[in-house]
Amino acid sequence: MGKNIAIVVRERQAEALRMAVGITLMDDSIDEYVLDRAVEETEENTLNLETMKELDMNLYTNTRENEGMDYRSSSEIAAQLLEYDHIEPY
Repeated sequence: MGKNIAIVVRERQAEALRMAVGITLMDDSIDEYVLDRAVEETEENTLNLETMKELDMNLYTNTRENEGMDYRSSSEIAAQLLEYDHIEPY
């Protein structure tokens, strides 16, 4: 049975987005949380975000500037993170 994994992104956005796409091959449920800043507009980030959407991954953020992601307050995200088997910070 697959695990529920949360990827929490702050500093190393490109690495975290790329890694989240890569671990989808493991049959685990992966959700991405981008916290406290807008996603940098780079070709790599755009490609990874598009891939995540195609894979029906859940994308959450506490920053309203991140279009295409579900906005949640920091306290809502904190409560939601308790539901995961693993949390990977970046």
